[in-house]
This record gives sequence, structure tokens and C-alpha cells, in this order.
Amino acid sequence: YAARFSPDGNFVVTASADKTARLWDRRSGKLFLPPLPHEGEVVFAQFSPDGKWVVTASSDGTARLWSAETGQPLASLQHNDGVQVAQFSADGRRVVTASLDGTARVWEAPTGRPLTEPLRHDGAVIFAQFDPDGERVVTGSADRAARVWDIRQPAAPRLLLRHQGFVKFTQFSPDGSLIVTASLDGTARVWDAENGTLLATLQHEAGVEMAQFSPEGERVVTASRDKTARVWEARTGHPITQPLRHKDRVSFASFSPAGSHVVTASDDRTAQVWEASTGQASTEALRHNELVDFAEFSPGGDLVITASADATARVWRLDHGGSLTEPLL
Repeated sequence: YAARFSPDGNFVVTASADKTARLWDRRSGKLFLPPLPHEGEVVFAQFSPDGKWVVTASSDGTARLWSAETGQPLASLQHNDGVQVAQFSADGRRVVTASLDGTARVWEAPTGRPLTEPLRHDGAVIFAQFDPDGERVVTGSADRAARVWDIRQPAAPRLLLRHQGFVKFTQFSPDGSLIVTASLDGTARVWDAENGTLLATLQHEAGVEMAQFSPEGERVVTASRDKTARVWEARTGHPITQPLRHKDRVSFASFSPAGSHVVTASDDRTAQVWEASTGQASTEALRHNELVDFAEFSPGGDLVITASADATARVWRLDHGGSLTEPLL
């Protein structure tokens, strides 16, 4: 389901339907620790910002914290239904979880001590993420709304950001001044993070799976069920590129660290790297044998990792047309 680089780019964590997360040496493609087990599918995994810990999210109703050096479990973060995502704050001291039980929750890392009461929605919580300071959380839900919470006063949300469909993805801009939300109503929307004013609506012809800010926060890339991704001006909603076309649903899109390129992942069994300013393809298609769930650049920007339903993650080098460097089996 997902594959993420460590902060130094030397290691990879993968999250799989085989009920494990696994830690790999990126250069050799070999496991360097035993698998990290759950009782259900592992749908998300992430390194802490200092690379010392890993957090995993599972359909078994838990997120779990692990030592990235030894693989030892550190804490289990319990929900009453599957956990969709678990994310560290920028300083690595907190984790936010989003669950199908209709709540998000904030926890201390690595102890797992709860720091808030459950942050409640009226439907499954699909996504949650901290602001850059780690003091606010934005959550997206099947109840057709995103909510912004101050974790020091979490009894009620500070802002309610409404859509007409499931909210699949939420993110603060790098400076914390904006929020982007992606919804199955066919739009992504950009909001003022202080007062909730709607600034721009980014329109697709089918549900939007995710939306991500560029590193400088001035642009947004969207991925849609209409088989396209697109790059937009964040505050105006003006399209910067023509639609970036695949042959099936685009499930994920993200910027390179320099913001010069985007990578997309699609159900058409490919990922693709594009120039963010022109929308021109920069590489040959990065091919898997089944749909591609996830694609992301390495911290150095010279590699891309893809995660696929074909039971592999693969690392690709971005010279000479995107040649494959290592498959992680």
C-alpha cells in the first residue's frame, strides 16, 4: 500500500496487505530487520523525522510505534476500527492517527500516551495531518467535511471545511497559512487556515484522491479518478499545466523536494514523472504488474519509490529515462 524513504534516503519502510511492515536497505534491496507484524493489513507506514522510529497503521484497529534500529515495538495506539493513517509531527514528538471508528487522536511519541480525547467526526476519518508547528491537526472524513483542531483545546474543532463528498486527503501548506482538502465530490479546495475562508476550488471531472502543496507552498498537485493529475496555483486555482493523463484512476501525486517535478501513481499499472511547470513527461512510464498505489521522491530528489498491488515496491533512478535501480521484493 505504501513505501516511504527514511529521512537520509538510505532505508525504506513498506506497508503491505500481508499484515506486515518491512524495513529495507535501499541500496541492496534486502531486509535489515524482521517484519513488523500486525493482525490486519498494514495500510500506512512512516519514519520519524530523525529516522529513529517507525509508525504503522493497520486495519486491525491499531497504529504501532517501533524502533527503526532494532524493530522492537514501543507502543500500540488503540482505536475501535481500522486505522487509515498515522503521521508524525515535524519535531517527531507526536503522532496523529485517523480511524474508521470516526475519530482521530493525538499521541506522545514514542510512549504512546494519549495527548487528546478523541477528535470526533460523524463518519470514518480517512486522513489526518499536523501543521508545521505540531499544534494543529486537520482531519478529513466520510462525513463530507474536514476539521481543524487545536490540540491544546481539542474539545471542539476550530474550523469546519465542508465538501459534498468524502474528504480523502488534507494538508497544511509548509508555512501553515493554507489548507488543501481533496474530496470525492470532484474538487480539491484551498482554504485560509486561520479563518476557513475558501480561496480556490480545483475542479476535476471525478473524485479527487489527494492533493499536495509544493515545497514553497505556492502550487498544488491533484490526483483524480478522472484519470488525470494537474498542477495549480494554490491561492487562485489557476491551472499551471494541462491535465497529466493516465489510462486509469490516478491514486497519488507528489512534488519533488525542489518542486520542479511531480510523480503520479495510477491504476493503469504505471507511475510517471512530469515537469511541474509544463506538464511534459520527464521519464518513460515506471511499470508494475498491477495497479500502483503510491509514488514518492527520495529526500535527495534523484530517486522515486513506487508501491504496487503486485506485492512489490521498487526504487527508480531518474536519469536516462527512469531506469530501474532496485526492486524491493
